[in-house]
Amino acid sequence: MPKRKDDLTSDIGWSTPDRITVRGLDLPTEILGEMNLGDMAFLLTMHRKPTDRESRVFNAMVVTLVEHGVTPSSMAARLTYMGAPEALQAAVAAGLSGLGTVFVGSMEGAAKMLSEALPGGGAEADLDALADRVVAGFAERGEIIPGLGHPVHKPVDPRTPRLFQIAAENDLSGPYIDLLQRIQARAEAARGKPLPINATGAIGAICCEFGFPWQIVRGFGVMARAIGLVGHLMEERENPMAFELWQRTEEEILRNSGTRTP
Repeated sequence: MPKRKDDLTSDIGWSTPDRITVRGLDLPTEILGEMNLGDMAFLLTMHRKPTDRESRVFNAMVVTLVEHGVTPSSMAARLTYMGAPEALQAAVAAGLSGLGTVFVGSMEGAAKMLSEALPGGGAEADLDALADRVVAGFAERGEIIPGLGHPVHKPVDPRTPRLFQIAAENDLSGPYIDLLQRIQARAEAARGKPLPINATGAIGAICCEFGFPWQIVRGFGVMARAIGLVGHLMEERENPMAFELWQRTEEEILRNSGTRTP
């Protein structure tokens, strides 16, 4: 039977009564026991298995994003779980909904900035001139440069040099990482204060080195942080803090409201 022009199709995976295939690989024999979770994510997004070097860099990148303490997203997950303990997935979703331009999602902004400044990798591009243009453009618009600065990690985000080291050791350090470092240097000079490349900035640059489209980059943060949020919910079962957060917030608001002058 000939295929119609508007037939629905997908190359990600399909199943028959005795077989499951994912991106052309047999799940039981070619994936199970052969690939880790990061490699599976790479397979689904790049449509092929990673090389050993790509696997090391990609896994380091997503592992970096799994956990970063009691952040707004983990608090949202814990509070939601307190109210709906029967729906763990809702608590995870609540936490993931907070991944935007401030937390985790800033990697998308960094990747967008770099890929638009250096489309196609631009082997012969003047990176100094590009860095000057990028910094000037953000200054004119009064916008924060994505991937720079951190409220806690100063003057260096300890994750960044390690990520860049792993990328360099595995031949994935190229013009995008170089451009981001030049942008950082010019931004620090212009603003007169430390603006470290944060982990999400580093990951945004590494994603560009891989060739991922910037529109998908935030997804790596979503998949990684989901694992971390499940860990927070496990801890919430064992050592809850959500009820205390709620009660102390209520008490402080009432206490402060009672002392205000109308």
